[in-house]
Amino acid sequence: MPKIIVEVMPKADLLDPPGKAVANALHRQGHSRIENVRIGKRIELHYKDTPTQSDLDAAAKIAEDFLSNGVIEDVVKIWVEA
Repeated sequence: MPKIIVEVMPKADLLDPPGKAVANALHRQGHSRIENVRIGKRIELHYKDTPTQSDLDAAAKIAEDFLSNGVIEDVVKIWVEA
């Protein structure tokens, strides 16, 4: 099923408590070379047919207005996946 993928991440200058918790757990497991972990969201918008450029533009607007919180998150990538 064709879909548009939207990736949302916490803003780089904000704390990411879930990422920090995972990084600490990985360090305890011996993965000391990992310096930082950031945890975001992947949202899939499924379509009946291959999404058009218009669908991609609409998804970008939806991502900014509805799928992310502009105060603490950035939409970092939007693409079509077959």
